[in-house]
Amino acid sequence: MSQLATGFQFLFAFVLMLGVLVTVHEFGHFIAAKLCGVRVLKFSIGFGSPIGIGRFRLAWERSGTEYVIAWIPLGGYVKMLGEIPGEEESPEVLADRAHSLGAQPAWKKLSIFFAGPAMNLLLPVLLLLGTLWVGLDRPASVIGTVEPASPAAAAGLLPGDRIVALDGEPVIWWEDVEGHVRANPGATVGLDLERDGEAFERTLEIATQAGVDRVFRDDKSIGWLGLQHPRQKAVLGLRATDTPASLAGLRVGDRVVAVGEQEVEDWPAFASAYRKATVAAGDPDARVSLRVARVTGIGEDAEEREHTVETPLLGTPEALGVIPAVVLVQAVSPDMPAARAGLQAGDLLLAVDGRPIGSFLTFRETVLGSGGRTLEIEFGRAGETRTVPLEPKKVPSQVEGLDEYLIGIQGANAILRGATALDRVRNPVAAVPRAMAMTWDATALYLRGLEKLVAGDISRKAIGGPIEIAKQSHSAFQQGWDQFLSLLMFISINLGILNLLPIPVLDGGQILMTLVETVKRGPLSTQTREFVQQVGVLLIVALMGFAFWNDVSRYWSTFFEWMKGL
Repeated sequence: MSQLATGFQFLFAFVLMLGVLVTVHEFGHFIAAKLCGVRVLKFSIGFGSPIGIGRFRLAWERSGTEYVIAWIPLGGYVKMLGEIPGEEESPEVLADRAHSLGAQPAWKKLSIFFAGPAMNLLLPVLLLLGTLWVGLDRPASVIGTVEPASPAAAAGLLPGDRIVALDGEPVIWWEDVEGHVRANPGATVGLDLERDGEAFERTLEIATQAGVDRVFRDDKSIGWLGLQHPRQKAVLGLRATDTPASLAGLRVGDRVVAVGEQEVEDWPAFASAYRKATVAAGDPDARVSLRVARVTGIGEDAEEREHTVETPLLGTPEALGVIPAVVLVQAVSPDMPAARAGLQAGDLLLAVDGRPIGSFLTFRETVLGSGGRTLEIEFGRAGETRTVPLEPKKVPSQVEGLDEYLIGIQGANAILRGATALDRVRNPVAAVPRAMAMTWDATALYLRGLEKLVAGDISRKAIGGPIEIAKQSHSAFQQGWDQFLSLLMFISINLGILNLLPIPVLDGGQILMTLVETVKRGPLSTQTREFVQQVGVLLIVALMGFAFWNDVSRYWSTFFEWMKGL
């Protein structure tokens, strides 16, 4: 895609995001004003003059309200009779005082001011109801990977087992399994499972390990059973150069595509097909053809080609001398701990602090939750096993304003998507409470982040302005409508809560002034209202300026690089 096309897509995503959010907010004020008997002079979608060519204009009047679709699609606004301080004695207000905002009782004013933020908080509920009606693919509670030397492995759990209940409580989705395990380190959990249609039970002790909060990167102890939802690709790792696999010509990083005529996708399928081929052959000297995909070249020159390798049939992949290439180093970042420790592309990480690495996700969590302590990393290179001390480095996170510990490697993609199921709820009795609960969870997450920002646990650099919103909108738009709608819902919650803050100019400030007038049983003077409004404007301008400065300092160099490409 050309730079110019990218720019248009960037602008489209931003306009769509902001346009929907602000229009929904203003529609809340509009509909509440109408219901409360306040005259709405103008309801505009967009800013500026109405869109039009010649005499044609996207503007019309009905029941005393002018409706406009304007040229600048960055939101919209509602203009109500008597809403501006000092208008109380204007001819227009005097001619229709009963329908002016200032003449309304407090409960009507509060309803109108609350309606905008309320619509922003209602929008996620409505979008979630639509999503639940259509249905959404979600990770099902089916085990994709069982890590070695884990409680799950000791209990005999296998990839493909379905978890149907935790401590007697039915579960369908993997996030429920993972959330329960992570939140209960050191506890005992009873699992009801199914394997090939047969039900069985296991009771496991949840291990405790260092980890991090996945949103805010706080250090914390988490529960661990050694279960992962993603499946492990059939990518080969070799510990030594004198194994049957190495002597047959297999290499680290080879991905098994087929065992004989049997195509395989993940590691369990490869292991099963290899065992079955051994049993079927019944000959200790028998061999089988492994069709493998092998990457040659580096970077942009990398190319994957298929090769056929004849290997002996020895019963299990371990006997052949191969293990899953869970963390195969694809690239090493300069000036990072991994590079200083001597790790190189092509190295296979085997263990950390003496414990086998069973999944990239667990290894990554170990590094993130290390707190910077020295880790003993065991890795394989050219048939030799080596161990190096490595101290993770604290670096800025991809989540602006947060830090995290990294070692500076990029692992080859060695996982596949796990089992999914369609999550569809069309019964409104069930769908509405669920959509509301999901919205509340997202709201609670935002409030927690706001609390951390105020407390200084999150850097003020995390505050983003229009450029950051545009970037996030474009990124979500490129990933698909589901990601775009998720971001739309989260920013809508953000906008709804921020507008309730007691800052003059914002809806929360208007609510506060209305409550003050109710308590004192009389309106604030025009001078007081004007002064408060001016203070509010200064606060908002300062906040917007700070956010814009963060945006500029964050993306200045990126903008110039983009300009060079035009």
